[in-house]
Amino acid sequence: MRAFPPLAAAAAAALLLATVTAATPATADRNPGPGAAPDGAPLVRVSHGDPYADCTIGARSPDSVVYPGTEVEPYLSIDPNHPERVVTVYQQDRWNDGGARGLVASWTTDGRTFHRSTLPFSLCAPGGADYERATDPWVSTGPDGTVYASGEGVDFTRSTRSALLAATSRDGGRTWHHLTTTHVDEQPFFNDKPSLTADPIRKGTAYQVWNRLDNDPPGPSSLDGPGYISLTRDGGRTWSKARPFVDTAAVPNTQTIGHVIVVDPRTGTLYDFFDRITYSDDLSTVTEAHYAMVTSTDAGRTWSAPTTVARDTSVPEVHPNDPAKALRAASTLPSPAVDPKTGTLYMAYEGSDFSGGDFDSVQLVRSTDGGRTWGSPELISPPGVPAFSPSIAVDERGTVALTYYDLRFLEPGDTTTLPTAYQLATLPHGDPERQSERQVSRVFDWLQAPFAGGYFLGDYQGLAADGKGVRAVLTETHSDTPRNRTDVYTATLRTH
Repeated sequence: MRAFPPLAAAAAAALLLATVTAATPATADRNPGPGAAPDGAPLVRVSHGDPYADCTIGARSPDSVVYPGTEVEPYLSIDPNHPERVVTVYQQDRWNDGGARGLVASWTTDGRTFHRSTLPFSLCAPGGADYERATDPWVSTGPDGTVYASGEGVDFTRSTRSALLAATSRDGGRTWHHLTTTHVDEQPFFNDKPSLTADPIRKGTAYQVWNRLDNDPPGPSSLDGPGYISLTRDGGRTWSKARPFVDTAAVPNTQTIGHVIVVDPRTGTLYDFFDRITYSDDLSTVTEAHYAMVTSTDAGRTWSAPTTVARDTSVPEVHPNDPAKALRAASTLPSPAVDPKTGTLYMAYEGSDFSGGDFDSVQLVRSTDGGRTWGSPELISPPGVPAFSPSIAVDERGTVALTYYDLRFLEPGDTTTLPTAYQLATLPHGDPERQSERQVSRVFDWLQAPFAGGYFLGDYQGLAADGKGVRAVLTETHSDTPRNRTDVYTATLRTH
């Protein structure tokens, strides 16, 4: 779920991009069938059935629309000791006005056959938390095989609560225990965009981070959105009291969003990446936005002052040939990674530096000195082609892998469909001169996705190194299937 100040959201919705025509690179001339990738790597469907199909909880108003059979916004985690043991999580049955009926996990022990379990984060799930809807699924696996899942529980009709939730599995995602509410608020506070990272070298330790919006008193000139953290050091049995660790009070009308922690396995240093956004006094426009990072060298007890990573130059995500059709992808949300052998830090993000502000591309920045300084943005997606939702991982050989959606198959004048494909770019040892790209998914129509503040595949998709290369998890749509608009797929992809 992504919350914006009401006036700023309205202003953003009114902005329209200039129409662009997506160039079609000569290399992108194949359209594989469902569940197939052009390079022969099979995509495996991980979302099977709908465990919440009969749930009637959660309607916000007569205008609330639930999209049955939709699975969106997937993330994944791989057991570091057994890379064939994978857990994916995703939203099940998306609502148009926020969240989903619940969250689901799919697990495998062989990397190919996935089984379903329900995450206990909403009332639709058996034994679930006392919230009408759930959103923002995340998952991470520790060095001892403990799987940590997190999400957000939200109410719309009984209250205005938003809560950060966590649960753990010690059997690879089959069952979930130690359901914990790490923090809960009523309006005018709203908790948003949680992520969770298991420490790769400290057994039993994991970190949950998010932004907490404060609009008290409600109205213009009253917004604060610091970063918050809660952590466990006993394998998820208990979590610490939530506390702020990234402050925004010094600059009025400033919020953070998209907090994600990565850990350098050589040193144990924690790096938290986020977007920092400042609005005008009436909250109608963004006056400044940039990605930043804070560092902890003592397992999250204390944190450095923020360091600027890159400007946020993202623009509204829309259908290039019909800007009235809004899309919803990963704008404002960073995707960071660390090279496990060298400590080089990377951050992928949506930005418009290479289109003159016309549309978003996938951009990459890097730091070789622990985040003290950052290089200039590099263009990863093809020039002249809008691209969205980058995810990044670095494999054991130092190959940087990025996945993303792009619109290279869109024909000039086509406003009724939005042909979309998922791509993989690899940079051996991070070298942009050696970058290669190939198509991961079939070509599908983005406009078949559920509409939730835009045609919605998810605010993020997942990517992780798996010992052989990387494993991706992504959302695809189906045409003319109103009760099964989307499914979640995964594949292991070569990086060398």
